Amino acid sequence: MAGWNGLFSIFVTLGCVVVSWIVIQEINFDRFVRQPRSPQAKVLQLLMAIGLGHLVSRFVLDYWTWVGTLKWLFRSG
Repeated sequence: MAGWNGLFSIFVTLGCVVVSWIVIQEINFDRFVRQPRSPQAKVLQLLMAIGLGHLVSRFVLDYWTWVGTLKWLFRSG
């Protein structure tokens, strides 16, 4: 069971990073960096996507765990 949880966590995290990357592509970086098409700017966008994706995936996975533990609150006996 732990292996499936780990695999699920990997896919959720990678999915959140991909969604974050797509969202970050819509940001106009002309105001923040001198050359928004440069490799350095793309690395900055990638690191931002990884950071944001990690934060979102932690929230989703924590929420999934909390919802899973609610069954113990309402279980009788």
